[in-house]
Amino acid sequence: MGPYQGEFLVSDARAEILARITAARGPAAPAADVDAAYAALPRAYRRAHHDPSAADVVALFAERAADYRAIVERVPPDGVAGAVADVLAVMFRFVVPDGLPPEWLAELPGSGADRIVRDDPPLSARELDGIFGVVTGCAVAIAETGTIVLDHGPGQGRRALTLVPDFHLVVVRADQVAADIADAIARLDPARPHTLISGPSATSDIELIRVEGVHGPRSLHILVAG
Repeated sequence: MGPYQGEFLVSDARAEILARITAARGPAAPAADVDAAYAALPRAYRRAHHDPSAADVVALFAERAADYRAIVERVPPDGVAGAVADVLAVMFRFVVPDGLPPEWLAELPGSGADRIVRDDPPLSARELDGIFGVVTGCAVAIAETGTIVLDHGPGQGRRALTLVPDFHLVVVRADQVAADIADAIARLDPARPHTLISGPSATSDIELIRVEGVHGPRSLHILVAG
């Protein structure tokens, strides 16, 4: 056998096997037919673990968020400004992103407005590190996991605003609480950036010693309005 004869035999055998497979499969279906067949497959699986219309999703969110060591308060819609003022009363300075509803800050005591820092022009990381907290809204919240989702739209600010300061106050409207992840994803714009927050930032070493505030805020305070 010549030096390359064995290689040719292997190549011929491989080609023969592939030819037999192709013949057995028959002609390939047009791509449009394949797509139509895939779309027609029955999908009877359950898409949600909880009924999105059920009233208990807000209570479930509050419970799960508290499990992650967040401070959670439920307030009436007309009580947001008072609750925000109470939480921020002890803060010397805090960041407010563009688009935050001004009525949320309407009851800041005395010189409260003097403690508001605006992100215009954008604050540097060093400047943000010198500010104690930030106040934002959210895009959606997930009851099943106690998670808040930011899409960094109006009232939420850029990502650095909610990662550098040590304290994050979030206002969540009851109608923003989705039952589970599938429900939440359906409400979000996939073209926008998303930040998912489940409790204060925390990590642990190999001995499972928990350390908070390493990769984000050490404290997360949630006001659920409604």
